[in-house]
Amino acid sequence: MGAVPRKKVTSHQRGNRRRHQYLTIPVLVICPNCSKMMQAHRVCKACGMYRGRQIIRQATTPPKP
Repeated sequence: MGAVPRKKVTSHQRGNRRRHQYLTIPVLVICPNCSKMMQAHRVCKACGMYRGRQIIRQATTPPKP
């Protein structure tokens, strides 16, 4: 037989236990290369630059006829 709790866990105790389990808004900064919003300390999705170096080569789209 498994463990049986002696008392009911109140909503306040349950909330205290889960206090650190929440979502946070990502920190956004302006890319120094293309001036678009990007996550801090990550490669820019728009231009592929990180700390002044080209990390991801962006695919160029062919011209429309």
